[in-house]
Amino acid sequence: MGLREAMPADGTLYLIDPFHLSRIPALNFLKRAARRAVGAAGSARTVWIESFSQDAARDWKSSIDFLLIDGDHREDAVERDWQDWSRFVAPGGIVAFHDARLFPSGWPTPDYGPVRFVDRAFRQLSNKPEWSIIEEVDSLVFVSRRNHA
Repeated sequence: MGLREAMPADGTLYLIDPFHLSRIPALNFLKRAARRAVGAAGSARTVWIESFSQDAARDWKSSIDFLLIDGDHREDAVERDWQDWSRFVAPGGIVAFHDARLFPSGWPTPDYGPVRFVDRAFRQLSNKPEWSIIEEVDSLVFVSRRNHA
C-alpha cells in the first residue's frame, strides 16, 4: 500500500470501509485481502473504521493532512464525501480524487461522477477560492487547501 509506505513511521492511516459485501461476514475475503495488503507495507499505524463514510464523518474530530476520496463514484456521493470530510482538512492539506480526470487511454468518461464533480467544483475557480488544483496524474486530481496567514 503506497500511502502507508510514504507516511512517516509516527503517522496514522485511517481506512474507512463498511466491508459489507460478504454473505458470510466471518469469511469476508475482501476485508481479509485488504488487511493483508495494508499490513505488508510501511510502518505507520493503521486504524480500520468499519463504517460508511458519512457515518464515520459524523463523529470525526481530528485534523486531516491527506484525504483520498475513492468510494461511491456517483456524482452526488462524491459531493457528499467532499461535504462531509473537506472541513477536517488542515490548511496546506491535500485531497485526492480518484477517477476524476480524463486522460489518454483512460477509463473515466466525461459523465463519470468524480469527473463531473471535480470539473464543477474546482475547474471553475470562483466556486472554491479556498481550494486549488495542484496536480493531476492519470485519473487522480489533487486539490490543496490554501494556507491563510
